[in-house]
Amino acid sequence: MQTAPSDVASIRHADATAMSDRIRHRLREAGARFHANDNLADFIRPGELDELQREVEDKADALLRALVIDVEHDHNTRETARRLAKMFVREVFAGRYQAAPEVTEFPNVQHLNELMIIGPMRVRSACSHHLCPIMGRAWVGVMPHAASNLIGLSKYARLIDWVMSRPQIQEEAVVQIADLLESRLRPDGLAVVLEADHYCMHWRGVKDDGARMVNSVMRGSFLADTSLRKEFLSLLAERRA
Repeated sequence: MQTAPSDVASIRHADATAMSDRIRHRLREAGARFHANDNLADFIRPGELDELQREVEDKADALLRALVIDVEHDHNTRETARRLAKMFVREVFAGRYQAAPEVTEFPNVQHLNELMIIGPMRVRSACSHHLCPIMGRAWVGVMPHAASNLIGLSKYARLIDWVMSRPQIQEEAVVQIADLLESRLRPDGLAVVLEADHYCMHWRGVKDDGARMVNSVMRGSFLADTSLRKEFLSLLAERRA
C-alpha cells in the first residue's frame, strides 16, 4: 500500500519537530503531568534520549551565547554546552528520563516486626527555582509486618536517588520518596526524614551557608503510635550528631 502524500508530509513534519515537542505532545495526549520532578520514562522511546540530549546541547549553546560568552574562541567554554546537556539529561536529572531502578523484593518469611532504620544516605538534587544544588542526607524508618516486602539496604539509596535526580522542592521530594517506598514495601509504618543544604541560599540571594532544611513524613504506625515515633526520632538524633 502506498503512503498518501498527506501522510508523507505528516511524517516529514514529525521528523522535523524538536524531540522535546514530540515527547511533550505524547504527554499532553495522555493527559500526563510533566512537572520538573515528574518521571517521563514511559513517554520516551528507545534512542530518543540521544536526540533530546542533542537538542538540549543546542539550547545550552544559545544560553551561553546570550550571556555574551565567546564559545567559539574561549577554550574553557567551547565544550560547555555538550557537557551541560550530558550532565542534565544523563546525570543530575536522570530520574526524569530513566525508568525506576530494578529492585528485587523478598517476602517477610520470618514475620519481622521490629523497627528498622536505614541511613544516613547521601542525597543530591537541584532546586526547581534556580537549578542550584541541594545536598543532604536521608533516613528511613520501617515497621514491617507479615505482608511487607523486604529489599536490600542499597536499594533504598537507589530508589531515593531516582526521586532526587530531578529538579526538586524538598517538601515535595520527601513525599515522593515516602509514596514510592510505601508502594514497594507495603509496611505497617514508614518514616522518612530529609535534611539538606540549599545552594540557592548559599550561593545567591541571602548567601547564608548555615541554614539547613529538615522535613519528615510519617505514615501508618509511625503516625498512630507516639512511642514508636519517639523511638525513631531519638535513635535518629544519635545518628545525626
